[in-house]
Amino acid sequence: MADIQESKDRLSETLDQVVSLLKKHQLVENLVHKQEMLKHDLIETIVHRQNKIELQNILNALHPADVAHILEALPLDDRLYLWDLVKVDRDGDILLEVSDAVRQTLIADMDSEELLAAAEKLGTDELADLAPDLPKDVLQDLMESLDAFNRERLQSALSYPEHTVGALMDFDIVTVREDITLEVALRYLRRLDELPDHTDKIFVIDRHDNIKGVLPITTILVNDLDVTVQDVMAADVVLFHPEDVADDAAKAFERYDLVSAPVVDKNNKLVGRLTVDEVMDYIREESDADRLSMAGLREEEDFFSSVWASVQNRWAWLAINLVTALIASRVIGLFENSIGKVVALAALMPIVAGIGGNSGNQTTTMIVRGLALGQISGSNMRSQVTKELGVALVNGLIWGGVLGCVTYALYADYRLSLVMTAAITLNLLLAALMGVVIPLVMNKFGRDPAVGSSVLITAMTDSGGFFIFLGLATIFLL
Repeated sequence: MADIQESKDRLSETLDQVVSLLKKHQLVENLVHKQEMLKHDLIETIVHRQNKIELQNILNALHPADVAHILEALPLDDRLYLWDLVKVDRDGDILLEVSDAVRQTLIADMDSEELLAAAEKLGTDELADLAPDLPKDVLQDLMESLDAFNRERLQSALSYPEHTVGALMDFDIVTVREDITLEVALRYLRRLDELPDHTDKIFVIDRHDNIKGVLPITTILVNDLDVTVQDVMAADVVLFHPEDVADDAAKAFERYDLVSAPVVDKNNKLVGRLTVDEVMDYIREESDADRLSMAGLREEEDFFSSVWASVQNRWAWLAINLVTALIASRVIGLFENSIGKVVALAALMPIVAGIGGNSGNQTTTMIVRGLALGQISGSNMRSQVTKELGVALVNGLIWGGVLGCVTYALYADYRLSLVMTAAITLNLLLAALMGVVIPLVMNKFGRDPAVGSSVLITAMTDSGGFFIFLGLATIFLL
């Protein structure tokens, strides 16, 4: 038994041990190559074998998720060397655990036979997760290797869009009929080799596979075994359809504290189930994607990818940022005469832009979160805008007043201090307005409101802040 911190520390120590062994392997290999000795090839083979055995023993003792973590933390050459040491029957499980970017590097290093062998050891729902990354010829061979029942399941899973319940559901379901007793249900469960992961309930169906309710495992344990399933099952079931949006399903799992839930088609026929582990994986992936999108990154980036691959991932929003920076510079250029006459403006204007950008990003983060949680709708949008403008006004007056006092202490000019206060307040109002409008407009047009919002907000508050501050200074100081 180990708590989270102990497990984390142990994994970190294992990673250090693996890195040390890889360095030792490289060092010994270099020394052997440089030495002229009898039986050179034999000695090199022995050294290789010793290192491989030690590394293999470490990998074999780790959970697939921990192996994935170690692979992600290694440069490409070391990663591929270690990947060759992984047992063939564990390849599929580890491929499911690594990030998308790292998975591509591992798959690219495997031939068709290796990929097919790894995929054949996975369940249908796991194959659906891995299939988009497989070469077409391997996927075709894999389809042909499946029996008709599992082939139909896999084709069904692949037919659903990425962010739907159908793409997340699995097919490992345990069902019983409503007219049997709990004793019969219990005997049936005991005949199974094992229950599917995260089985907290059994699905109750009729002879046509229509869902009738669910039978929690705890209900079987605490009730008289002579009663029938229909007498103790829960008929009020939270269920999903394959076409449902995954975000909505994730919210339902959180709201109702679900561990598993049935997935039914339009005829109420049971087709699969959704489990908490799939939902948690989805939430984590979406959270990671949102964080990357806020910074203008298009997709997850391998830390050890090539320079060119990283450039391709980052260039788009940098190009947009360059354009917005040029716009901001032209705004400043409009007031060159004012800056030349009041040099203090050059020192103060970055403060106005900086605090506006920070405030705008705070507002955007709240709006994006509200949209993700379904808390923002047409009925409360106006009140949300009013609230954010109110927060911006109060913050502007408070911190604008503080900076106005600082400005007066530095330059002994009350007009400049008043301009500073007014500029801070107005730019915070602009930042709040843009912080609400930009994500709402993007969401309205079906775009991810998190993608690049911070870049756009910074652009608006920089240009707007410079224009407001220098414009007020030109009007009242010159």
